[in-house]
Amino acid sequence: MTAPAQPVTLAVEAGTGGILLWVMLPYVALAVFVLGHVWRYRYDKFGWTTRSSQLYENRLLRIGSPLFHFGILVVLLGHIGGLIIPKSWTEAAGISEHTYHIGAVVLGTIAGVATLGGLSILIYRRRTVGPVFSATTRNDKAMYVSLTVTIVLGLAATVAANVVGGGYDYRETISPWFRSIFYLQPDPDLMTGAPVLFQLHAISALLLFAAWPFTRLVHMLTAPLGYLTRPYIVYRSRDTQLGARAPRRGWDRVGS
Repeated sequence: MTAPAQPVTLAVEAGTGGILLWVMLPYVALAVFVLGHVWRYRYDKFGWTTRSSQLYENRLLRIGSPLFHFGILVVLLGHIGGLIIPKSWTEAAGISEHTYHIGAVVLGTIAGVATLGGLSILIYRRRTVGPVFSATTRNDKAMYVSLTVTIVLGLAATVAANVVGGGYDYRETISPWFRSIFYLQPDPDLMTGAPVLFQLHAISALLLFAAWPFTRLVHMLTAPLGYLTRPYIVYRSRDTQLGARAPRRGWDRVGS
């Protein structure tokens, strides 16, 4: 009597490269993301800032900054809905797969173009405005490159798969893989069959999240909640007519 066949192991199915990219890299990036923010908050509180350059130039900033931030907010919400919420939940809510797919592609493409356009304006501003360029560090330049690559790859994957190509349902492969990371049951096989652009987008996003705590992007995780409870700032007027009594003329005597 022969022994029953053993299930194929994770290493055989995904290979060493698949395990490195879709098991080890996500956990390393997640650990660096969390611990890096803890370290940054403890040892670099004064550096936890956007280092705003609004005083140097405001015209381009008023166009590029809202375009980028509102675009990236929609992109982030779309990723949360697509990666975290299972397909069965949206179908149970009465949203068909076709409706979800059309909405995700249209909104995702518009938001991606807006985000990339806003980022392009901000990079152009930072490169052409002298004081802003002088305040740009090597860390900022690396952050802009990483952020641009991630956004371009994500937009290219969406357009190539769903606009130019015949469509790709990432909620059958990429979304379950993403959730499996947090279930502590990673399944790299789900990613090995994904289109190359989606794989590159995922890798670039993981690298971006690993570098996140050490860049100005940390300001995304802060909110000015202190403004709700801080005391009022009292301003005193220099107008002598508004005072309780008229000031005396001459110098005040100091000392004995």
